[in-house]
Amino acid sequence: MSDTMLPCPRCESPYGYFSREDLYACPECGHEWDPAAVAEASGPQVRDSNGNLLQDGDTVIVIRDLPVKGASGPVKVGTKVKNIRLVEGDHNIDCKIDGFGAMALKSEFVRKG
Repeated sequence: MSDTMLPCPRCESPYGYFSREDLYACPECGHEWDPAAVAEASGPQVRDSNGNLLQDGDTVIVIRDLPVKGASGPVKVGTKVKNIRLVEGDHNIDCKIDGFGAMALKSEFVRKG
């Protein structure tokens, strides 16, 4: 039996408690989950320059000019990038930017918008 409370993966309530047979339950939404299965399925944990957790489909804003090889100019600061996709690796955001096309960005150069 565990006295540790875990946040609910569905509603993010901080009051998830140990229920039975390695399962945790949320008192707010009633969701039950296995913490080991959630850790495996969670995918990459990517945070922006301010420490906010990013998810697939988020909109981010570029926080500095980013040079692009083969392009006539950089991606300018303040450029809004919609519908990002998180991937593993050094450049952990895949996206499409108007005027540049598909590209990969580092999360340290964006903020959640």
